Amino acid sequence: MAEALLMTPSAVSQQLRLLQRSIPVPLTEREGRRLVLTDAGQALAAAAIEVATALARARHVIDDFIDQPDAEVGVAAFHSAASAFFPLLIRWRAATPGCPRLSLADEDVARDVFPRLTRDYDLVLAHHLDHEPPWPDTVSSITLLREPLDIAMPADHPLAAKQHVTPHDVADQPWITVHDGFPLMSTVDAIAAAANRRLDIVHRINEFAVVAETVAAGGGLALMPRWTTRPHPAVVLRPLRGVHARRHIDVLHRPERMARRAVRMTFGELRRAAVTIKNRDTVEV
Repeated sequence: MAEALLMTPSAVSQQLRLLQRSIPVPLTEREGRRLVLTDAGQALAAAAIEVATALARARHVIDDFIDQPDAEVGVAAFHSAASAFFPLLIRWRAATPGCPRLSLADEDVARDVFPRLTRDYDLVLAHHLDHEPPWPDTVSSITLLREPLDIAMPADHPLAAKQHVTPHDVADQPWITVHDGFPLMSTVDAIAAAANRRLDIVHRINEFAVVAETVAAGGGLALMPRWTTRPHPAVVLRPLRGVHARRHIDVLHRPERMARRAVRMTFGELRRAAVTIKNRDTVEV
């Protein structure tokens, strides 16, 4: 037995003694100088073979699951990231035989909720500002984009003639902002602080497509991402000087999710999509 198990006789004896403590009937008996299995020991050995076979089968199932390229992958994103990334993912899926089956969802949530979404999705696109604390240790994060935040204004606004604007230029204008607790709000606060005056916030809108329409109609100025918002013919963006205005678009995931080949493939495509998004012409929004 020791030779078959590649163990020393003393190691085998020790394991048998440990096993015997949990079994109420003898598993071995002496037959001359040999130690042999009792009927109970034979039954346990047969059951152990079945267990080992089941474990091997389970390992094969897990290996197949992990290595399956066309398995389903759940991806969640906040609205502007979903608008930019989801069409590129869908086109990749259509053009690439055998790639993952994608299940896409929009999740427009406050910053502290994003990590919790990793319980329900394989990959979560989240955003935060440069000066905000890092994501919790319960999730892994990789930055896809460091996206500038510009000032959106009607194309015929007097400030549109400037190449860039400062907090003092925009502080006396009506403003459209996101709701409290959402990324970008702290940059709005920084603009007010730099201008040393309270901003006149007249509208609270999270969805940037609606923000663009409201800006175009003359409802106020707004902070808008440079790369992930869709162009609007009546709205222009102007860079902001004097305040550090940039957000990170990150992929959050549970570490074990990346063991799956399909998840790694999807993550790789998200990185390629980020390069495409960044390289778009973004002079007008």
